[in-house]
Amino acid sequence: MPVHSVHDTQPADRWENAFLSGNGEYGIMVFGHPHQERIVHNHHRYVLPNESLTMRPPAVADRLEHVRDLILAGDRERAQREFSDGRAMAWTQSFHPGHVLHLDAQAEAGPVEGYHRGTDFTTGEVRVTWTDGEREWQRRAFVSRTDAVAVVEITGPRLDLVVRLSGELPGRPPEVTFSSSAEATGDGEACLTVVGAYPPGPGAAEFAGVTRAVVTGGRVTVKADAARVEGATRVVLLTRMDRSPTPVDVTGLRTALLALPAEYDALLARHAPVHGELYGRAELTLGASDGDSPLPVGELLALADPETLNPALVEALFHSGRYLLLSSSGVLPPRLTGLWLGAWGAAWSGDYTTDANINLQMAGAVLTGMPELIAPYAALIGAQIDDWRTNARTIYGTRGILAPSRTDGEHGLLFHLDDDWPWTMWLAGADWLLYPLYEYWQATGDDAFLAGTLAPWLVEAAVFFEDFLTREDDDGHAVLVPSYSPEVGPKDGPGVAGVNATMDVAAARHALTTAAGVCAHLGVEQAGADRWRALAERLPPYRVDDHGALAEWAWPGLATAEDHRHISHLYPVWPLHDITPDDTPDLAAAAREALLRRGDENTSAHGSLHRALVAARLKDGGTAKANILKILGRNMVFRSLMTSHNPDLEIYNADAAHCLPAVVTEMLVDSRPGIVEVLPALPPEWPSGSLRGVETRAGVRVDELSWDVREGVVRVVLTSPRERDIALVCRGAMDSRQTLRLLSHSPTGVILPFA
Repeated sequence: MPVHSVHDTQPADRWENAFLSGNGEYGIMVFGHPHQERIVHNHHRYVLPNESLTMRPPAVADRLEHVRDLILAGDRERAQREFSDGRAMAWTQSFHPGHVLHLDAQAEAGPVEGYHRGTDFTTGEVRVTWTDGEREWQRRAFVSRTDAVAVVEITGPRLDLVVRLSGELPGRPPEVTFSSSAEATGDGEACLTVVGAYPPGPGAAEFAGVTRAVVTGGRVTVKADAARVEGATRVVLLTRMDRSPTPVDVTGLRTALLALPAEYDALLARHAPVHGELYGRAELTLGASDGDSPLPVGELLALADPETLNPALVEALFHSGRYLLLSSSGVLPPRLTGLWLGAWGAAWSGDYTTDANINLQMAGAVLTGMPELIAPYAALIGAQIDDWRTNARTIYGTRGILAPSRTDGEHGLLFHLDDDWPWTMWLAGADWLLYPLYEYWQATGDDAFLAGTLAPWLVEAAVFFEDFLTREDDDGHAVLVPSYSPEVGPKDGPGVAGVNATMDVAAARHALTTAAGVCAHLGVEQAGADRWRALAERLPPYRVDDHGALAEWAWPGLATAEDHRHISHLYPVWPLHDITPDDTPDLAAAAREALLRRGDENTSAHGSLHRALVAARLKDGGTAKANILKILGRNMVFRSLMTSHNPDLEIYNADAAHCLPAVVTEMLVDSRPGIVEVLPALPPEWPSGSLRGVETRAGVRVDELSWDVREGVVRVVLTSPRERDIALVCRGAMDSRQTLRLLSHSPTGVILPFA
């Protein structure tokens, strides 16, 4: 049986190894020290104000035709310079940690035996237990999805503790100040408060945490900013947090805490079914031996091998990845660090990098049975869609929407650019970022969401290209100029701007045809749909270069730069299904050649797993495996099962943790409207296994997929919310393609002989 937990035999020796819990708004990091515990509290909306708050996109629409002429004449570097306003690169507001809950033993530390620190993925609960040889102490903690509160309980034969809140975290800028206080509020209760203040200026605000401490079997006194607990058998700590441009309503936070029961089990009983129902929808087994699965995390990570996909480790990372994605999705989708940070100064501002990372993190949300997690992602876009309109109007003078390359979660204006990084020229952003929402609609058939939210945005993405595509080549194809392939230019510089970046071509075609398709489905905008289809037909074809590889630029004379972490030109393969081995075999072969020729540059996590997703789409299990092993074989997983951005645990980053479940799922199930394919990229290390709870783009659910290559059998159970025909494909089966009639809400099982 798979293990839905992680445990360790020692406390965290660095903040990156702290065990994690979250409700999509608050996140906690539990170090697990028996006598000097530290629990870092985070909030999704904690961002440090900076100069970006006053920045706007460059007003360069009047230069567009001149810049187009420069690029088409080959003067790309000058074009980049002139399609900007000379600004220096500016970063988004940086995500930062909140405060620390300190739990320090007053008495001399006793012996620690039988230490155990664990996280239960099914409940989101982190537990720390130990004994002194005879007596047991326990700490439990979770963050409630139902009551919006972080809950900690400490129990033991005698608890003598000093409890306080502070802002004492590494890297805190000196201009960010903290104040802490404590107050006795009743018999056996105290209230602790910590308030942080940003420096004066744009975005000046406060952020605060308030903790209600309830003591049983002892007494609590207050001195300065600390509560002192003596002789207790139980302490329950309830914490709420907030951020406000005006002084935080600390009184309101206290009042809300007083309305909650100070009973850990009662609060857990309200939270666990909600969290557990979402988490429990999908499960993976890969034949891991019973001896492997329950290993402490240090021994589990030691199973990593640069040559082999260890089943126990992959199972653990599949389940932990879904747990972390769920725990960091709520008021917002996950950031570059998920929802957690134990020090100030997050790499890349800890924001949302939109040209690759956020889509990769969200890739498994719908597929692994948690389509509800699309709601915060849609909310992020919905809160910024006006800024996307401003970007399009200010930079290009068009209608429609133009997405930025990054956002801090508060603003979507395109200001992160300079003369060398022409993000003004990245045209694919809106289509790329709307795709997860389109995939959600394909999987769920949620027409209310389509009509009320998504379709208008898809229309605006199409309208942008309708206004933008005013140039054509000698063959009558529409020309995308300027154009940019994140985050690399043509091989022969200078300048990274270009013409017809393959990602932009794919995005334009998809935006135009998708808007036309959904409008036809909804029975609206028929005249617009006809125009968009006709314009899509005028887009240039993909180009295959002299190496037989899909070129990054569909324009003569622009060569592909091979050694780079991004593979944006493979957007037609993943996630679009525009290039597939079945429908476009020659282009699929060229795409595979492009994938194999691409170097790893700095072996970034997002680069490796993006490659793995593309390989799975191309039915290339070997290349998918090789790219997963770039994560598992290069020391990129912390003891928390959170991952790093680069090898040797460099830079705490959620890309690999959140994306790996999607990669595994795509290797076992591929889908598009009308087609479900099983085991498209099965590696040899997984000769038997099962996967349940997969949602597909065909609008049906794979309730169960099980296989045993040695016995030569594959079993599939599908359920559809309505009657429909589905083509079921299994390339290893003797009858590789079957047409199934699925009845409404009636599971249909199929057994396939596997060669």
